[in-house]
Amino acid sequence: MNPATITDVTVHTGDRWLPGRDVHLAGGRITAISEHGELPHAGEVLDGHGGHLTPGLVNTHTHLFQAGLRGIGEGLGLLAWLGAVGEEAALLTPERAYATAAAAAAEALRSGTTTLVEHMWPHPSPAVHDAVLRALEDSGVRAVLCRGVADRADPSRRWGYDPRLMQPLEEALAHTDELIAQTRGSRVDIGVAVPNPRCLTPEGMGAVRAYAEERALPVSLHLLETTTDDVLCRDRTGAGAVEYLERAGFLWDRLLAVHCVELDAAGRATLARHGVGVSYNPLSNMRLGSGIAPVPEMLDAGLGVGLGVDGAASNDTQDILEALRIGAYLQRAAHRKADLLGFPEMFAMAAGGANRVLGIEENPDGGVRPGMRADLVLHRFDRDYACLPVRDPGATLLTCAGSRTVAAVLVGGEVLVRDGEHVRLPSHQLAAGLTRSGPGDGRPSGPTTPTGAPASFTTA
Repeated sequence: MNPATITDVTVHTGDRWLPGRDVHLAGGRITAISEHGELPHAGEVLDGHGGHLTPGLVNTHTHLFQAGLRGIGEGLGLLAWLGAVGEEAALLTPERAYATAAAAAAEALRSGTTTLVEHMWPHPSPAVHDAVLRALEDSGVRAVLCRGVADRADPSRRWGYDPRLMQPLEEALAHTDELIAQTRGSRVDIGVAVPNPRCLTPEGMGAVRAYAEERALPVSLHLLETTTDDVLCRDRTGAGAVEYLERAGFLWDRLLAVHCVELDAAGRATLARHGVGVSYNPLSNMRLGSGIAPVPEMLDAGLGVGLGVDGAASNDTQDILEALRIGAYLQRAAHRKADLLGFPEMFAMAAGGANRVLGIEENPDGGVRPGMRADLVLHRFDRDYACLPVRDPGATLLTCAGSRTVAAVLVGGEVLVRDGEHVRLPSHQLAAGLTRSGPGDGRPSGPTTPTGAPASFTTA
């Protein structure tokens, strides 16, 4: 369904809610917003009466293949958890990559994500990447597919990356060019993903930045999720992680730093000076016991901060509305301030806080307006009595709403989710893909250490 008009709906404009509006669509964009019945409309109509219309949200960080790894490594800290997930990544097949990516993308859409940033782990198989790309295209979601790269091998993952998942950097970048060609004109853009500062040599950083800048691509980088980056960078180079990156010239305005739980005041000032963006992933940071990212301090430093859901192996959902709510509550608890990060601030963060860095159409206040892409979410709060009464639609969205209140999700004006169901990918098909047995199906693989992490990985 590609409606020409969403009728008689309450529209979030960024600073207020306007009831009784018709939203007119054409060519994948909003052409006008009028009072109900003021302008004629032709073509299909989506009845918005009683509903609330918002922009779609941007999940700035996920790992789609982890939809097949829910619950893995429960109770393990980051390094041990990475070992368990790494064993599964080594077993990933194209069939499994497609099934998990399709399910994760559909689940993300169901909660109002219309754009996601996929941070792929490095993987040497072009067929795995092609499968993920096919799943994204089949789901219809808008995406930035960041292709994983690394050039420093280390089986322990302490000062480098798992050699089983690596390939020469020039080959990985050449394959990234192939992905760019494949996606031209689609809803999927391409970027580069770096596991952490320890996985690229300084020469590799120079090559990746030059490659990305020449093609105007974003680069996603896990940074300071725990103290490990700082400790190991200081041990090996005499500099903390942020200083190490700055020395190597690997801080610029198309770099997205993911997590930044341990980012101190000096680090915040450095990232802001270089125009780096940040992805805030509250639920995975809680699940892994990593800590609480200093988001208010990041915003005060001038950093652009977007909201991330992270992979389903550390969340364990793709529900961005849950991340929206918990992301606010976590900061309020840490700072003991009930009025910190209310709906306007959190929704603006989720709708566009890091869009500039990612090269995504910007939406600084999270409002619906003429000219913007028709990536939209229609909420019906009366679908769940636990959201009623609605005294303030923004407060309801932040504190009560969830995927159960999402009545429709549109990307480029196309309805992809209606009444909780993806219109292209039936639930039974997605469930079958996730439960099908075979390598990489989430079962424990290989011998483990007493902590539960695979024996080939160091956990301390």
